[in-house]
Amino acid sequence: MVLAGVLAQIAPDLKSVEDNASANLPPATADSMRARELTRSAFPEQTATPAIIVVRGPDGDRTATEQAVQRITAALSGPDRPKNVLGVISSARAAGAPAEAESQPSGPPSDAGSSQGLVSPDGHTQMIIVPVGGDPSETSFRDAVDVLRDVATTQAGAAEAAVTGPAGIVTDAVSVFGRGDKILLLATVLLVLVILLAIYRSPLMALLPLLAVGVAMRVSETLGALMADAGWFDISSQTASIMTVLLFGVGTDYALVITARYREALLDESDRYRAMQTAMRAVGETVWASASTIVLAMFALLVAASPALRGFGPYLALGVAVMAVVAFTFIPATLLIFGRSVFWPGGLRKAAERSQGGRVWHRVADLVTGVPVKVIGAVVAILVVMGVGLVGYQESFNFVSGFRVDTQSARGQALVAEAFGPGEIAPTTVLIRSDTDLRTSDAPARVAGSLSELGGVARVDARPRFSGDGRTLSLQVVLDKDPYSSEALDAIGPLRSAAQAAAERAGIHAPRTLVGGETAQTADIRSTLDRDMIYIIALVLVIVAAILALLLGSVLAPVYLVGTLVLSFVATLGVTTFFTVTVLGDDGIGNRVTAYIFVFLVALGVDYNIFIMSRFKQEARTSPPVEAIRVAIKRTGGVVSSAGLILAATFAVLMTQPIRELFQFGFAMAFGILLDTFVIRPLLVPAIARLLGDKALWPMRMRRDTAATPVAAGVR
Repeated sequence: MVLAGVLAQIAPDLKSVEDNASANLPPATADSMRARELTRSAFPEQTATPAIIVVRGPDGDRTATEQAVQRITAALSGPDRPKNVLGVISSARAAGAPAEAESQPSGPPSDAGSSQGLVSPDGHTQMIIVPVGGDPSETSFRDAVDVLRDVATTQAGAAEAAVTGPAGIVTDAVSVFGRGDKILLLATVLLVLVILLAIYRSPLMALLPLLAVGVAMRVSETLGALMADAGWFDISSQTASIMTVLLFGVGTDYALVITARYREALLDESDRYRAMQTAMRAVGETVWASASTIVLAMFALLVAASPALRGFGPYLALGVAVMAVVAFTFIPATLLIFGRSVFWPGGLRKAAERSQGGRVWHRVADLVTGVPVKVIGAVVAILVVMGVGLVGYQESFNFVSGFRVDTQSARGQALVAEAFGPGEIAPTTVLIRSDTDLRTSDAPARVAGSLSELGGVARVDARPRFSGDGRTLSLQVVLDKDPYSSEALDAIGPLRSAAQAAAERAGIHAPRTLVGGETAQTADIRSTLDRDMIYIIALVLVIVAAILALLLGSVLAPVYLVGTLVLSFVATLGVTTFFTVTVLGDDGIGNRVTAYIFVFLVALGVDYNIFIMSRFKQEARTSPPVEAIRVAIKRTGGVVSSAGLILAATFAVLMTQPIRELFQFGFAMAFGILLDTFVIRPLLVPAIARLLGDKALWPMRMRRDTAATPVAAGVR
């Protein structure tokens, strides 16, 4: 607690070091990022972040639209224009920049830079391009966008005005993420407290795990803020939200396991201190294995090339490591400090008796040991049916469509798509670099003509742009598809090839072609994620198998345990796809959600396998395999089910967040953990172990059955 207090005094606020921009970009080596860097160096005047103001008159009133555009343009061009507004491009003032910026073309880096395309074919809707200076990650930038919105709304009069584009989207994203932070924390605390009270029936026993989680969270947040501020890794708002529920879930899990074994030890040992020593020796290996699995699985994300995945792991690994240290020190210490009062009002004896397992787990043990083949067949059939939901699986790369609340950026995108065509939301930039000056050649016009004839291209900006030395040509290409759709992403490769071929045919010397813009960046994100998933799946499964092998001293057990984890993941993803995409109508599964589900579900799901199989191993030293399985089910059933229920509930809280990715992730984790807790761990895993008998932990030698119990006689 002293450490938490000291760190809180020296660490910066976590919000101040959060970085939400880099998480939505491809790797720096991707072609689209090279295009971005070339744009910044060749066209330094275009480095501002564009805001797009979409204006539509009431009932299609063209005059009202024109008048609103004129008023907004004047307000943003005068001496009292909002801070950070660097220029205005509209039909009322094509290339209309403030007086001091007239010498510089102020077009955005990836959007139309002239009056062309700013007025819809029917004239009812118009766009105003406003380059906004400053760093989008800073509060001053977002404040400027908010002022810009106020100006647009005020000057629009009866017309509708919505601010979208990159500047509007990043501002809305920060606002949406910030709305649910306090609700998330409060809901998680209350939910966990209610469940712990129901489990322990003791107020103090329920509060101690929450206190431990609070200490771990404070230490993790402050250490994370210090490390992020030093540049060790990035922390995004999404990562911070998931850290909250992860620590509450994992922390209460560890508290449940420790207190359950402590209560069990008190049955044979009246001295509390010796009982705690016995309990910690019994669960120490299990808790360390659990924490190590999660930490190493988080670090496995470092093999990813995608910044979103690479930045996700280190902070969460830090949090789980801190929680493990708290579990081994703070939790047993506080239990001993408060003495027998932690069991009030039921008393120590009743608390200890509850550790023996309820009747339901005795029946489950009878079922699993009695008919293991039928249990395995039924469970596998259910999992396969759940996996059929993957028929509707598709990914979504449209970040704005993932907001589960109304935003101006989403409304603006809808207006642009309706009036101008879907591709106008995010034009694509084709850059051609040559060793010679291109301004005196007709080659740029010939390249633009060739690209305009390409299938899938709606239009090419008629006014090409040249760098200061004339060696870099920039063409704005508008696709005829939703720029975030799979079809648009698939079109980037052919567009790049077509531009290169057109440049060579036009006689440009040694052309080097790059494609930038939102669609190109998203295409690079997709290809990078596809590559990352292969590496992450392979590495995480190897890590899990290795830890299981070390813990259980077995070669065979990790094979079938990892197999059950894969089945659980497939079933969970199938149900999640069916529920969120088929039933709720989401555009698709968030492009990073599948990776998150796999890593977390495998890392956390294996915990319950560890809890039951480590107990099975302990019991198998002195009992036949059948009896060892029965004891493992009965003794771990209540505590592990309670732990799984709490962990699932904490992840379910993410479904209250107004972000599609967090909603889908929260649903998947809650469902998957419940599946692991009440189906995989108590039924499938012990049934497989029962079927394998004394070879369940091969090559470890186990005591053979000398006599069959009445329940097990039918399968011997």
